[in-house]
Amino acid sequence: MALFDVVIIGAGAAGLHCAAHAARNGHKVIVVDHAKQAGKKILISGGGRCNFTNMYASPENYLSSNPHFCKSALSRYTQWDFIGLVAEYQIPYHEKTLGQLFCDESAKDIVRMLLDECARYGAKVQLRTEVLDVEYEQDTYRINTSQGKLSASNLVVACGGLSMPKLGATPLGYQIAEQFGHSIIPVRAGLVPFTLHPTEKDAFAELAGVSMDVAASANDGHFNEAMLFTHRGLSGPAMLQVSSYWQPGEAITVDCLPTTDAFEWLQENQTKQPKAQLNTVLQQLFAKRVVTQLGAYHQWPLTQRLADISKKTFKTIAEQLNHWQIKPNGTEGYRTAEVTLGGVNVDEVSSQTMQSKLQPGLFFIGEVLDVTGWLGGYNFQWAWSSAYACAEGLATVPQAKTH
Repeated sequence: MALFDVVIIGAGAAGLHCAAHAARNGHKVIVVDHAKQAGKKILISGGGRCNFTNMYASPENYLSSNPHFCKSALSRYTQWDFIGLVAEYQIPYHEKTLGQLFCDESAKDIVRMLLDECARYGAKVQLRTEVLDVEYEQDTYRINTSQGKLSASNLVVACGGLSMPKLGATPLGYQIAEQFGHSIIPVRAGLVPFTLHPTEKDAFAELAGVSMDVAASANDGHFNEAMLFTHRGLSGPAMLQVSSYWQPGEAITVDCLPTTDAFEWLQENQTKQPKAQLNTVLQQLFAKRVVTQLGAYHQWPLTQRLADISKKTFKTIAEQLNHWQIKPNGTEGYRTAEVTLGGVNVDEVSSQTMQSKLQPGLFFIGEVLDVTGWLGGYNFQWAWSSAYACAEGLATVPQAKTH
């Protein structure tokens, strides 16, 4: 049986970052993962360029049953700390929009950096290793894997959630948590496109691939970003963001003219150009096919002159432009979700160290916890911050007699 101070399950963003810091603090560390490649989710993120953090990351950008939980870790390892590491490795990067930082060249640069950090401090990364079961006795974890048995006084669960199963996502992290008495906040897909009911799906099929800037709202989530029509429904940053706040059966509100009072605008145009047709005027604001499809769906009098349209009709059109209520059929689920909402109940975990309050030497970091960031680099920042907090927490626990 191979003996370590720390076994980390999951060679993703959180697991690798934690391994390097824990090894730097003097621990004998191994990271195990069933995948053939480390950092698979990093590699496909941001279109292959990895949106590795956000310059504006703060606790307000995270959802959790306990919104205060993330504050400690985020304040102790900030976006600027990770940016400093990226700069140290001379990885070129740029801000795309809204504080989102991407690699200039490839997400491989981030994975290589994390693996280099592990090698630099002596943390072992072992891939193609499936965790079969975990036991705890006499203050020691025994992890039975497809490559043999491991033993450690500390076990870090960093194996993520259920999003993107094609990358190998499994419920292992939740199973280990439940094995040691933890409760799981119900999980569901987050940052995920919406599907539409057949009527709306057919009505907007012609608009697949068309993007427009909107203000979208669902419960407490309000986002001014782009919405994209797809063959199955609605996507784009605005929809992905509100999906994390939306509950099945609810409507989302879409303002197609976030900077314009549609009713006032229609009335002004009625005065300026009374003989103009409604569709001609709307094409000043939207692409022709958007006007055609929205008009058909909402039954707008597109070919009527503005002079012939009543104030009541204008009010209806304006309401549909500024406060369009649309009820999704559902979401595309974990298959395309960027994150998993819910997870290990953070009230049972120390916000300072990420250590279980129920089980000594057991730690949880990253997506497996009930902490979910917005789209735009926030989830990677949570991975870095929670990993660092865990590594510092490990520094305060006794080292196993393995050296």
